Amino acid sequence: MTQQVSTPPARTPRGRTPTRYSWRVVDIVVASVLGAVCAVVFWMWSNLLAPAVSAAAVAYPPASGLIVGGWLVAGTLGALIIRKPGAAIFCELLAAVLEMFLGTHAGWLVVLSGVIQGLGVELVFLATRYRRFGLGTAVAGGAMSGLFLAVSENILYNYEWATDQKIVYAVFTTLSGAVIAGAVVWLVVRALQATGVLGALASGAARRR
Repeated sequence: MTQQVSTPPARTPRGRTPTRYSWRVVDIVVASVLGAVCAVVFWMWSNLLAPAVSAAAVAYPPASGLIVGGWLVAGTLGALIIRKPGAAIFCELLAAVLEMFLGTHAGWLVVLSGVIQGLGVELVFLATRYRRFGLGTAVAGGAMSGLFLAVSENILYNYEWATDQKIVYAVFTTLSGAVIAGAVVWLVVRALQATGVLGALASGAARRR
């Protein structure tokens, strides 16, 4: 009878066995690329779409919350593609920092917003222990990010609004986050998975299974 020799698991340079939560070089590189791409999206969203919508929302300012989902896509995109703890915050924060250098009316406060919005997504995926990446989780992550955005902006910018306007704004941002940063981003990730370009990542491996 031939004796079976077991192969020890691969170890990191420091001797620790990597887990599915460990970040690899490819994860860092892809997350950085995602953050850079989303920074351009944020900048275009701010300079092309937002002014027109803001002008149209003069009669009822909270209506501007319906487009904020465009500034939340980095968090859900990072979480769905990288599938590692911290991915949502990393992508959203990096995108915000790069957007600041590209030019934004919010100045350095956009970095704070990036952390807050990324945290909203992160908490949802953390609640699933980074095991669920379906449509429901994506929508919940986008919605939570939108809610976190509303709370922070009602404190920083909308403090003169009436309470009912702040509540409506929060409803609109949550809805926008759920649709744009949740459902739409999930569909984009599914399309990317189908092409095979995510093959080296956890999201690509999950698609093959």
